[in-house]
Amino acid sequence: MASVKEFLRTLVGDDRFWIAEVFFIVLVTALASWVLGLFVNRLRERAERTVNPWDDALVNSINPPGSILIWLLGLSVAAARAGAATDAEVLTWLAGKPRAIGFVVVVTWFALRFAKEVEQNLADPRFMRKPIDATTVRAIGKLVRASVMVTAAMVIMQRLGYSVSGVLAMGGIGGLAIGFAAKDLLANFFGGLMIYLDRPFAVGDWVRSPDKEIEGTVEDIGWRLTRIRTFDKRPLYIPNGVFTHISVENPSRMLNRRIYETVGIRYDDAALMAPIVKDVKAMLQHHPEIDTNQTLIVNFNSFAPSSLDFFIYTFTKTTDWVRYHEIKQDVLLKILQIIEQHGASCAFPTSTLHIAELPQMAGERAGESDLVR
Repeated sequence: MASVKEFLRTLVGDDRFWIAEVFFIVLVTALASWVLGLFVNRLRERAERTVNPWDDALVNSINPPGSILIWLLGLSVAAARAGAATDAEVLTWLAGKPRAIGFVVVVTWFALRFAKEVEQNLADPRFMRKPIDATTVRAIGKLVRASVMVTAAMVIMQRLGYSVSGVLAMGGIGGLAIGFAAKDLLANFFGGLMIYLDRPFAVGDWVRSPDKEIEGTVEDIGWRLTRIRTFDKRPLYIPNGVFTHISVENPSRMLNRRIYETVGIRYDDAALMAPIVKDVKAMLQHHPEIDTNQTLIVNFNSFAPSSLDFFIYTFTKTTDWVRYHEIKQDVLLKILQIIEQHGASCAFPTSTLHIAELPQMAGERAGESDLVR
């Protein structure tokens, strides 16, 4: 090292030796950043061979924060050396508090990136044999990132000379006033917290409320708003506080879908009701898409004004909306075939008019008497 310094002094002279030192520091910094890039690429290749969500998240989070941290440290050392040589207060100041604050900012950036990567990997089936519920992962990720940002802010304030204990005391006193002024905001915050804890629905679920005109697919659950995409593709933004006092249905968590239909046959086919009901029930019991472990009822139900009605009450194995309607269509068509096979017909609204015998007119009776004579 001494021989290198002497060589540099012979090249630039004693009065400009600090320039060579600054150049050398910047050169070493660039070299270190380049080596870090190669090292991260090698780590990424090894991480891709495994299915561990943590190593992939760590490797993907190192750069660019790692390179920026190296440049921050290198340039601050170069600024300190230049400031000492030139007595420039600005350069000396840059090597003090700004370097410490920059270090905190870069580390915070790395922590936020790492938390985001882990959040994505834990819900990705490529890394997890059984992915964690997306809503839970997002909630934990938001809490972790909020904690990191609050901690970073407190450290930066301490570095700038502010008393963290005093700020916390002021926050406790002002919290009451803020709470009264932002009660709706707090209600939405705690409403979102209850959604994350109780999990009545998750991202991707189809939900509806009988109390409000709310129905659609959940796209995002935030701390203040929940975004639902309605079936006509409009976004619906609902404050989380609303969910604390309304009922919410979650059809996505159904185990089966129900087929409940009433079918009417003509009164003229009354004698065929029993065999029709028997065959329809047998058809449902042998249908591959009907869940026979659930309630299955086929019975003559009522004497309707224009028909004799029987009803079917059964459940499909699938909960998929499109597939359910295909199965329901198949069941109804088979019922029509059974009715026709028995020589019966489905009824439709009809009216029967009974005409009483009209009394004969006096003139007609007289004419009849003349004919008799």
